[in-house]
Amino acid sequence: MPLGQIDLPVTFGGPSNYRTETLTFEVVGFHGTYHAILRRPFYAKFMAISNYTYLKLKMPSPGGVITVDTSFQRAYECEVKCCNHATTIIASRELTTIRKEVTEEAPNPKRSIGSLEPAEGSKEVLIDPSSPKGKVVRIGTTLSSK
Repeated sequence: MPLGQIDLPVTFGGPSNYRTETLTFEVVGFHGTYHAILRRPFYAKFMAISNYTYLKLKMPSPGGVITVDTSFQRAYECEVKCCNHATTIIASRELTTIRKEVTEEAPNPKRSIGSLEPAEGSKEVLIDPSSPKGKVVRIGTTLSSK
């Protein structure tokens, strides 16, 4: 969700051939690879044409055509940063989900280990009736004959 909007003058070109227009930017509260993403309102206002194959942006101005370009190396670096950022966001969300699941499934630390209750439908049977120690085992009485 955008935090708000801001109107800023944007200038392209150099001292001898430039063009300035005021654009409205939406301010968002997340970190990204780019400082701003230029979309259709930008292209319409500047009458700009982008060529993604050659990484060039061209627009008319009073002194001729203004060309903004970059290198393939810079584009690659931005793409790598974007992928790393997306991976970090996904890992963070997965970690939050895992923490919730672990917290929900964690055993109750207040329950003492020695407080096991015998199951319903069980009875005690002497292992060795002739033994003086009288060791017993609990067996279920609701089991089938198989």
